[in-house]
Amino acid sequence: MIRFRFFICLLLLLGNVPAARAAEREFRGAWVATVYNLDWPSQPGLPASVQQAQLRALLDRAAELKLNAILLQVRPASDALYASEKEPWSEFLTGTAGVSPGYDPLAFAIAEAHARGLELHAWVNPFRAAINANVRLPVKHVAKEHPEWVRRFGRQLWIDPGEPAARSYVISVITDIVRRYDIDGLHLDDYFYPYPLKSGAASFPDDSSWQRYGIKSGMTRADWRRDNINDFVHSMYRAVKATKPSVRVGISPFGIWRPGVPPTTTAGLDAYAELFADSRKWLAQGWVDYLAPQLYWSIRPADQSFPVLLNWWRAQSHGTPVWPGIATERIGTKRPAREIIEQIELTRRGTSSPGHIHWSMKALMRNQGGIDNLLRAGPYAEKAGAPR
Repeated sequence: MIRFRFFICLLLLLGNVPAARAAEREFRGAWVATVYNLDWPSQPGLPASVQQAQLRALLDRAAELKLNAILLQVRPASDALYASEKEPWSEFLTGTAGVSPGYDPLAFAIAEAHARGLELHAWVNPFRAAINANVRLPVKHVAKEHPEWVRRFGRQLWIDPGEPAARSYVISVITDIVRRYDIDGLHLDDYFYPYPLKSGAASFPDDSSWQRYGIKSGMTRADWRRDNINDFVHSMYRAVKATKPSVRVGISPFGIWRPGVPPTTTAGLDAYAELFADSRKWLAQGWVDYLAPQLYWSIRPADQSFPVLLNWWRAQSHGTPVWPGIATERIGTKRPAREIIEQIELTRRGTSSPGHIHWSMKALMRNQGGIDNLLRAGPYAEKAGAPR
């Protein structure tokens, strides 16, 4: 019966997908990942002039396609793609952590984006400390200055969200960016407590913070971990707004809150129970200016359906915009580019504040599956201003 109702709802949702018109204002974003040099720069150690040329080309393509926002990853792992007194330069720039690239990439990106009419949102990974626990870390790195906050989990290092001082430190890094740079938004991804190891052999090693803070809270360990993240999100939001009220705060959580919610979803990961991310609560409490759940599934599967999940998230929003992440990178034989166009059209239906974000810019740079051509001829035929 559930699956029957699902397909009836899906047919209704898809009935006139191409008829949705572009709003005068619509958030059209794309993530630009710097971790592992996924999107930019193409490899570490390039001369500053080459890095800058690559970034200009990326922003040119975004402007040509009539996007209006770029979400640039500026802190992949307790490092900086900007001039920071708090954290070392990222290894993804020069190939060596702590070594300056000879210019300020964030300041450069902001100036170039604004010159093209694009918003620039600074994307921060809050609690990942190092992507490789075995490498030599530079001075000013959080694992060097505050080893009592840092835990090894698998091959990586993580800042323990259970340490109140550590949460305050991350917020201070964020507000430093907000205060010193003319960014339009501050964006967090889905890494709070880390994703479980593929082996499933270990849980996050926070015994010390649990003993000092968790036990006396009277909560279960899982509830205490969620409370740590809730406290961080709430405090971070207030701190950003106190520093610069115009900066838009957004988070892109895993696309399913919990398996079985709504009933047709069966994703193996339980973000609520395993990442300790109660993103539905953040919407309900107004601790974000928008939420961008990563809805990387197709439209028509019975288990995880893009429109069903989109509608569920919007029903939780209490008026806060929901601008889903869409998996443009997954265009291929099993997912034609036309489906991305249909998903964009679905994001325009039934909302006064439409928007979406492409994962990631690389797919648009290489016109994967002809997606750029379809965007120009279809949903991006006209410009749209970013929502106010």
